[in-house]
Amino acid sequence: MARKAKLPKPLVDPEIHVESFRQTRNNRRAEIVEDYVELVDDLLTDAGEARQIDIAKRLGVAQPTVAKMLKRLASDGLVVQRPYRGIFLTEEGKALASRVRERHRIVESFLRALGIGEESARIDSEGIEHHVSDETLEAFRKFVEARNQ
Repeated sequence: MARKAKLPKPLVDPEIHVESFRQTRNNRRAEIVEDYVELVDDLLTDAGEARQIDIAKRLGVAQPTVAKMLKRLASDGLVVQRPYRGIFLTEEGKALASRVRERHRIVESFLRALGIGEESARIDSEGIEHHVSDETLEAFRKFVEARNQ
C-alpha cells in the first residue's frame, strides 16, 4: 500500500507572519540593551564600579562599540556616565536590570527542571530570557513552582 505524501502546511497569513518577524527583530535590539544594563548592574554589585573597559572585555567587543551603546543607554535614561567615575544605572536602569535578572532566573530554573545541566541551562537561558513572551515565561514559572511543591 502506497503512503500518501504529506502536504506542506499552508503559509501563515502574511500579516501574522510579518508581525512575528517584527517582534523577533525588536527582541534582538532589546536583548543588547538588556545585556548591557544587566552587566553594568553586575559590575556595580561585584566591584563597586562599572567601567567601559570592563564591559568591553566581558562582552567581547571593542571599546568604541561600548562607548556608542553607552551613549544610547544614557539617551534612553538607563545609565549615567560620570567623567573619571564610570557608569551608573538610573532608577529605570536598575528596574530593567532587575526584570531581566528575574526572567533569566525563571528560564534557567525551568531548564534545570527539565533536566538540563547547570552550565548548559545558564548559557541557554542567557539567550532565551530575551525572546520568550510574558505568557510563556509565566508558564515556565508555574511549571517550576508546581515541581517544587
